[in-house]
Amino acid sequence: MLNAMLQSLRSPRQCGRSLPSPSASLASRFRLHTVDFPVPDALALLSSSSPPSDSSIWNAAIRRLVDEGDHAGVLNLYRRMSSPSSSALPDNFTFPPVLKSCAHLGDLVEGTRIHRNATELGLASNLFVSNSLISMYGRCGDLSSAKKLFDELPERNVVTWSAMIGAYADNERHEEALSLFRRMIERVRPNRPTFLRVMPCINRGDDADDLYRLIVRMGLDSDTVALNAMVVMYSRCGRVGFSRRLFDGIINKDLVSWSSMIEAYAQVDMFPKALNLWRDMKVMGVVPDHVIVLGLIRACTNSTMASVRHAQLIHAFVVRGFYQHNVMVTTALIDLYVKRGRLQYARKVFDRMQDRSVVTWSTMISGYGMHGFGKESIQLFDQMKHRMRPDHIVFVSVLSACSHAGLIEEGWQCFNSMSLDFGIAPRAEHFACMVDLLGRAGKLKEAREFIERMPIDPNSSVWGSLLGACRIHPDLEIAELAAKLLFELDSKNSGRYILLSNVYTSLGKIEEANSIRTLMRRRGVKKTVGYTVIELKGKFYKFLVGDRSNPDSDLIYKELDRLMKRIKEMGYVPNLSFALHDVEEETKEEALYMHSEKLAIVFGILKLDPECDIWIQKNLRVCGDCHEAIKFISKVAGRKIIVRDSHRFHHFSGGSCSCGDYW
Repeated sequence: MLNAMLQSLRSPRQCGRSLPSPSASLASRFRLHTVDFPVPDALALLSSSSPPSDSSIWNAAIRRLVDEGDHAGVLNLYRRMSSPSSSALPDNFTFPPVLKSCAHLGDLVEGTRIHRNATELGLASNLFVSNSLISMYGRCGDLSSAKKLFDELPERNVVTWSAMIGAYADNERHEEALSLFRRMIERVRPNRPTFLRVMPCINRGDDADDLYRLIVRMGLDSDTVALNAMVVMYSRCGRVGFSRRLFDGIINKDLVSWSSMIEAYAQVDMFPKALNLWRDMKVMGVVPDHVIVLGLIRACTNSTMASVRHAQLIHAFVVRGFYQHNVMVTTALIDLYVKRGRLQYARKVFDRMQDRSVVTWSTMISGYGMHGFGKESIQLFDQMKHRMRPDHIVFVSVLSACSHAGLIEEGWQCFNSMSLDFGIAPRAEHFACMVDLLGRAGKLKEAREFIERMPIDPNSSVWGSLLGACRIHPDLEIAELAAKLLFELDSKNSGRYILLSNVYTSLGKIEEANSIRTLMRRRGVKKTVGYTVIELKGKFYKFLVGDRSNPDSDLIYKELDRLMKRIKEMGYVPNLSFALHDVEEETKEEALYMHSEKLAIVFGILKLDPECDIWIQKNLRVCGDCHEAIKFISKVAGRKIIVRDSHRFHHFSGGSCSCGDYW
């Protein structure tokens, strides 16, 4: 809990020689080094055959490129500046913006090299440089190097603490971030940036209330920036009503305020309310910027209560508002169409773009992978490499696509080319993709050996990929090893327990499976309730397992019974391992029939015209028995059925699925 903060803040203790914020004289010196030289003149000088030796001119040009977002240009300029042929020498004003560009690009290899340069020049211990190094390592996923730097610093200021908290936050190590924040406020007075870094780590209402009281005590409760962040924080804690009260209480709402409230509704899947807020905005004459447009697109993208019609409505606004030339907005539209199951629309938007960012390419590559088109992902990746340098996110998209399509050789080629061809050090997410790739192919021992050779500590994603593979290819020894480590790293994730329980069940170890369920209850871990949503004529219908709340329930169950008999005649065999564990053995088959996916599909068969595709969305991974049953249903009913689950899309037609059962 954060309550101790309120007490400690009354008499903050200094730790050693903790530094205050930079002095005015130092700040003015920094400004002199960055703006005294007109940037166009500086760039012209640097382009000449005899670049100047004055580092101030180089620094001015570097900062200008950072401000323009040309981070690759920054690194190129730094390489020229630090090359043996250059007479200029990087100083303590050079390294912070250059390291910021490394962090933005996720280029750990280059960041580490720049760290060595700073050390050779005796500048790595400079507080400005050290703070930038901590942030860079955190953004690039090398948390151990960030922590080593932090621990070894003899002096720390509020920026240092905030940088280390941010490093934990960037790597989703939220408890460590909160723990460090508690230590910080006993030594250094936090500022607004500190609060903004720690807020994304809070997901419990009590902690949110404690932090809010601390913010009030510091006089930031009327600060619009802090209030905007708190709106999002409270919605993440499940208290969107309080988020709305905070939003309504903001006297001078800026565009970020509106964007934050839209994001708050998006986090709790309240897209209709986000859309209403958007309409209120327009009625009040507030002109949205591209950030708000992005927020609305993402709310629509992530909602189970949004349709293709909503996507097209937003697309039309983007065109009318002349946002279609904004790369970020157009990229978000591609992602929206991908997530709404309209890959062909996404590709049309992609093909019409005049300019594309790395994120644009990554989004389209990932989209093909989500829909099971791994080879198309590889082909698009090959096209991209001829136009721009891929980053670490693109490689996650490609490796994930290879994993879902069983492209083992292509996956290895991509993984190896990261460091060999592009100098990108693999992160935990890349290792997790490779474990997933090997595991899905049944190469469990090879996957385990791969983890043991990893140069970084495997996180929960890596072990989760290995455990997930054991669900497909049961291996009790490896499953128990992965689960043991997962329970230590991610003890509150119900999916981990259920995966191990399913592995036990598939091996006939019912007693062990039941013991895992008991362990869940004892630890207070609650299973996420699964549900399926189907849209019919602009209205959304939600089904739970065994649901009878629909007015047409009698008709649904009658048709379901008829349909299940028909597919059994065609060869469908119920997989009882996916039935609920707390029902009698003789009723397990009946329980399987009542899964939410089957109910929603039968409802669609009854209500949609025969030529219409059936499109359903589930909040969890689609059940293995349902996956098999839907293949048969698509053949018997002569319907194309599209299922979007929490991981990917499945296109069922004529008795087969687009995933090729490789999921």
